[in-house]
Amino acid sequence: MVPAVPESPGRAHQRADELAARGTVPARVNAIPEIFLMTSSTTTPVRSNALPMLGLIALSVSVFLSITSEMMPTGLLPEMSADLGVTESQVGLLVTIFAFTVVLTSTTMIRVTRRLPRHTLMVAILLTLALCNVLTAVLPSYPAIVFARILGGVAHGMFWSLTPAYASRLVAPHLIGRAITIALTGGTLAMILGVPLGTALGHAVGWRVAFGAVAVALALGALAVFFFLPKVAQDPVTPKAAKTDAAGNKVPGSVLPVALICIMVALTMTGYYAFFTYITPFFIGFIGIPAELVSVALLGFGAFGAISLFFTGGIFSRLPLRGLAIGLVGCVVAVSVIAMTAQSPIIAAIAMAIWGFCFGLIPPLAQTLMLRAAAPENRDNAGAFYTTAFNLGIGGGALFGGILLSAYGLGALPILSAALTAAGLVLFLIARGRVKAAVERHSPTPELAEVPA
Repeated sequence: MVPAVPESPGRAHQRADELAARGTVPARVNAIPEIFLMTSSTTTPVRSNALPMLGLIALSVSVFLSITSEMMPTGLLPEMSADLGVTESQVGLLVTIFAFTVVLTSTTMIRVTRRLPRHTLMVAILLTLALCNVLTAVLPSYPAIVFARILGGVAHGMFWSLTPAYASRLVAPHLIGRAITIALTGGTLAMILGVPLGTALGHAVGWRVAFGAVAVALALGALAVFFFLPKVAQDPVTPKAAKTDAAGNKVPGSVLPVALICIMVALTMTGYYAFFTYITPFFIGFIGIPAELVSVALLGFGAFGAISLFFTGGIFSRLPLRGLAIGLVGCVVAVSVIAMTAQSPIIAAIAMAIWGFCFGLIPPLAQTLMLRAAAPENRDNAGAFYTTAFNLGIGGGALFGGILLSAYGLGALPILSAALTAAGLVLFLIARGRVKAAVERHSPTPELAEVPA
């Protein structure tokens, strides 16, 4: 007897649809994406309808450490400048180099590593980030540390491209928003706690020790991911989806909705970082906040951003289109108020709190919509494009903000920020219908169907 050859999931679904068309079996829900949970002992895909909290927490901790590693030079400018014999602006370029390395390499690296198991790749990336921090801690010269930061940027771009897509594969479609929010919470906490703690450690025992400590923490994070993060099915090697349905009708692709979301994110992040990169001199020189209270103001801003995560993982995980619209509108209004009333510290403080809350809604909800709008087999690529857009906003925002600051002064920064965010809002409103339609095709939920386009 010849043993039966197991059917692939794609062929099984196709056969089920053929039988359903003849009335033999109930039709499967055609638009639900193939989100599979893989165990180490089997390759049989199993859809998860629960949140794998240990795995998501391991991802979140890794995100926390990755962002802390990226941004630590900003808090250690004087120490690194004195030790390496370069200017503070050159040390600041280490962050810019890191960000633009992400922009230039993330999409290519995701394609190159497409055949590799996602779980193994995540562990390898975290170990590479740990190595980057070890090199930063021990290398004696500025050019050598630039090399270490480039290496870290390559790994960071891959990590951020994979993380949201990985989280989305761990759960059923209606849980994608919550899973991504949990995984990305570490990024917000890194800005609130990670960078200040790294800065304090660097001030106390030296900047090299601080980078060494982050390296050790990243190695431990890699171990946590290895043991606690469930394995998932990687993207098929051939990413092209069917262009027609069973009736022969053309099926719209997901490239345009994903591209529109990424462009919106690039505009919004450029506006945000054009202002926020220079928020400390704006606080001191324009609003008049004493230098010793700037850290308190930044902590308050970050705290309101952290509060917004409860909404992105709660009500707005079911209403992502509405939540993203609220976030964009709130940012435009808040930054416009800051531009007009910056000389009133109380009003400016209230507007800053609103800005922090509304901006905190945007990254997780935009990523949730982008991943749900993308065809399941293209989610890693979509994540890479999103990461490129986000980091283009970081680098471009700092660059444009610096140019405007030199030409027109601090008061021009919130105006530029509001204008670019408003452009992102307009693009989102134009793209909203296409995005909603793409989400309904690839990962529908009853809640999303209730949101008007």
